[in-house]
Amino acid sequence: MERAIDLNADLGEGYGAWRMGDDDAMFALVTSANVACGFHAGDPLTMARSARLAVEHGVALGAHPGYRDRAGFGRRELAVTPEEAAAEVVYQLGALAAVARTAGTAVRYVKAHGALYHRLDADRAAAVAVLEALAAFDPAIVVLGPPAGELERAAGETGIRYAREAFIDRGYLADGRLVPRTHPGALVHDPSAAVDRALELVETGGVAAHDGSRVELEPDSLCLHGDTPGAVGLARAVRAALDAAGHELRPFA
Repeated sequence: MERAIDLNADLGEGYGAWRMGDDDAMFALVTSANVACGFHAGDPLTMARSARLAVEHGVALGAHPGYRDRAGFGRRELAVTPEEAAAEVVYQLGALAAVARTAGTAVRYVKAHGALYHRLDADRAAAVAVLEALAAFDPAIVVLGPPAGELERAAGETGIRYAREAFIDRGYLADGRLVPRTHPGALVHDPSAAVDRALELVETGGVAAHDGSRVELEPDSLCLHGDTPGAVGLARAVRAALDAAGHELRPFA
């Protein structure tokens, strides 16, 4: 069955003289871009450039806030309170929103990064605090995140629109969590495997877990990490396969 699907990527994750991934190529392939907001990666110039690329390619611009942890790329858990997490998410969103305005666009959604993403999926207090803060900032903002966790439940309670995502370059455990990056099978590098996963997710709503069982995800968006080795090749192969299968690629927000 043909259907519409979004293809998102974590982008704008360089800062200063340091570059992460090939943003020029990736912005031309995705329909939504999760742009780092300065805490785990990114800086004002990188954010401004990302906003301009989003406008140039007709890509939906999303904020990608994370823990204040450049050294760990936002992938280490930090002992911040729910209130601090909420304030820091809005702080980062506000920075990107201001930069986006100067480029003639706006932030349409928010997707947390790394360890914060996983915390909000499991920690009800943090999820509620963050979503209440986002609703106060802009009730029309959309939140992108994992299916069926605390973040999605809190979105339903706060009236925030929620979109589910599934990863085509990461392995899944049987319970729907991602295979830890330190374990075998965490990353998908083979373009043909990524294509198979993308088509399976779009056409059936689920994907095979690491142990062979099936995980039901029902995604609104498929994600590729911009820092995954070979990310451009994966994105190019996936986009071509989805187009060839007749699926419409369009932003979810």
